[in-house]
Amino acid sequence: MTYCVGMLVDEGLAMIADTRTNAGVDNISSYRKLHIYKSAGERLLAVATAGNLSVTQTALAMAAAGVKLPDSVDLETLETAPTLFRAAQILGHAMASVRATINTPASPTADALNVNASMLLGGQIAGGKMGLYLIYGQGNFIECGPDTPYLQIGELKYGKPILDRALHSSTTLSEAVKLGLISFDSTIRSNIAVGPPLDLIVMPRDQLTGMERRIDVDDPYFRDLGRRWSEALASAHKAMPDPTWLDLDQTPAPRTMTVVV
Repeated sequence: MTYCVGMLVDEGLAMIADTRTNAGVDNISSYRKLHIYKSAGERLLAVATAGNLSVTQTALAMAAAGVKLPDSVDLETLETAPTLFRAAQILGHAMASVRATINTPASPTADALNVNASMLLGGQIAGGKMGLYLIYGQGNFIECGPDTPYLQIGELKYGKPILDRALHSSTTLSEAVKLGLISFDSTIRSNIAVGPPLDLIVMPRDQLTGMERRIDVDDPYFRDLGRRWSEALASAHKAMPDPTWLDLDQTPAPRTMTVVV
């Protein structure tokens, strides 16, 4: 399993992905799941992947080599897509094609392989707006909007409450990165299938540039953030009032026994 998140706020976009893959308790390894496609001054795209690694890697390879969409006669890639929406179509088509090949009845892996997979595509192409898409394995996709300015894939349930409560479209990009890392800290503590190192990219809006960073398990900021978050939670719940309807100090009434002669 994995966990990836993209956060699209007014100031720009931040995407974070872990690197852990899990094929059983005795087969855990690391693979990069945040892939960057850039051309100076022309485009900056990031793709985060979750699910079956063979499906996502093959789909990315197809998108790099070129796919032919139903409404086109030419091969198209992420490097040639004129818009972010078109890039989402290219990835969706590649994902659906890979799944269809694996699910063919004649395929020896059709019954044995879990082909669930998904991707996050975020970034900006010159002349277009910055955006963020969630692409499903079937090839369809949804776009991130201002009401819920983030999208997640993978093991999302542990980090979602933090983003639901604190992340808004007006949140600064720096604050969004902090919230994203807190959501990862919570997920890592609750699920062994998610783990560092984490890959991060931060893209200010309309600049077509980004800052990339790998956050290892001993990263001083990430460790300090997790410690502070744990302490803040401990202090917060102690400050909350106890249930007014819970009375644990009542003395049970003495039991009496009636003897019948």
